[in-house]
Amino acid sequence: MKLSIQAVHFEMAKHLEEFIQKKVAKLDQHYDDILSVEVTLRVVKPESAMNKEVGILVHVPQNDLYSEKTADTFEEAVDVNLEALIKQLTKLKEKSRVK
Repeated sequence: MKLSIQAVHFEMAKHLEEFIQKKVAKLDQHYDDILSVEVTLRVVKPESAMNKEVGILVHVPQNDLYSEKTADTFEEAVDVNLEALIKQLTKLKEKSRVK
């Protein structure tokens, strides 16, 4: 699985990149054929609470799954996104079993 992380208009800390890599790697446990994952990090203006936005795009054969969430921290937004994507991957897996 190929992973690309993009921080829009800010410099990403090394620990945040490692956190994202570790969390995204767990998606493989829920779906085998993940081709690539694109993570986009953005700070929403104005500077206030709930201003960290994370979008995650997962490419699988014949499908693209996307989730975008906003939270107080990037780590929290990544966790919430991954929960949503795991649900989507589980549904996709169940659909493919039925066919």
